[in-house]
Amino acid sequence: MAPRNGGTAICPGSYDPVTHGHLDIITRTSRVFDQVIVAVVNQPVRKQKTLFSADERCAMISAETTNLPNVQVKPFDTLVVDFAREHGAKAIVKGLRAISDFEYEFEMNQLNRKMAPDIESIYMFSSPQFSFLSSSGVKELAMFGGDLSGLVPDAVAAELQERLKR
Repeated sequence: MAPRNGGTAICPGSYDPVTHGHLDIITRTSRVFDQVIVAVVNQPVRKQKTLFSADERCAMISAETTNLPNVQVKPFDTLVVDFAREHGAKAIVKGLRAISDFEYEFEMNQLNRKMAPDIESIYMFSSPQFSFLSSSGVKELAMFGGDLSGLVPDAVAAELQERLKR
């Protein structure tokens, strides 16, 4: 593959659990940027307590991105722009599925831009087959014994089903 010359990008999120939609955005981002850091938020502010710890979520993502040599996975518990600066990132890349994502991300973009005008926010539309996919929807399906194939990697589905049995 030719050099990307795109510098470093951060793909922040809770990833509780990582879905094929997340992995699609991470993979596509890895084609544009030289280095991608998947930034796994330790305790999300706008969501309830996570099902998996930050270390568990990082391990799941790392296992699913071994084929992407320019991708690293790290937990964080600071402002995303501070994390980006700390790692020399010039961009924050997020996926957008629907209008509801846009409204939230628009607000976050404005706040991030005020704090760090030197770091760009870049949004990728989800691939059509993942436009409906969310971690919360996957957890709800798993809780009621739904089929997770095609939504999350098999290893993640097994971890999710095991966790929800407890």
